[in-house]
Amino acid sequence: MSSYPWKHIPGEAAPVPSRSNPVPPLDEDGLGDVLHETAGFHSSVDQRRDGLRNAALSPLTFEQTKNNLAALAGFEHSIVAGIGYLVERLTHPITNPALAGLDAETAKKVQALGEQYRYELMEFGPHQIAADIAALLNEA
Repeated sequence: MSSYPWKHIPGEAAPVPSRSNPVPPLDEDGLGDVLHETAGFHSSVDQRRDGLRNAALSPLTFEQTKNNLAALAGFEHSIVAGIGYLVERLTHPITNPALAGLDAETAKKVQALGEQYRYELMEFGPHQIAADIAALLNEA
C-alpha cells in the first residue's frame, strides 16, 4: 500500500533532512522556483512536484543516486520519456476528451505540436548525458 496521503496536501510527502546527513535546501532560482511556480495546477502536478522534492531533499545513498539518475533520464523508458509521452497524450483529441470542442484545424495543430514535443525530447533530449553520468558513477 502506498504511503502517499489519500488527499493531496502540497509538501506533505517532502522528507525532512536528518541531522546526521543534512541535505541543503532547494535553491530559489532552480528546482525550488520550478516547484513553487507549478503549485496548485492539478493534484497530479502536485504529486509530481512532491516526487521531485522528495528526490532532491532525501539523503540518498550512492546506489540510490545512480538509480535516480537512470530512472529520471538515463534510458529510453525514463521519467523524462514519460513526460514526453504524457504531453503527446494530453495534446491528442482522442486520448484527451477535453480537446473535443476544438475546431479540426486547431486540434490538428495541437496534436502535431504534442507529437513533435515527444519526438524531439526522445530524439534530441539529454538521455545520453544522464546515461554517461550513471556510467561514470558505476565506474567509481
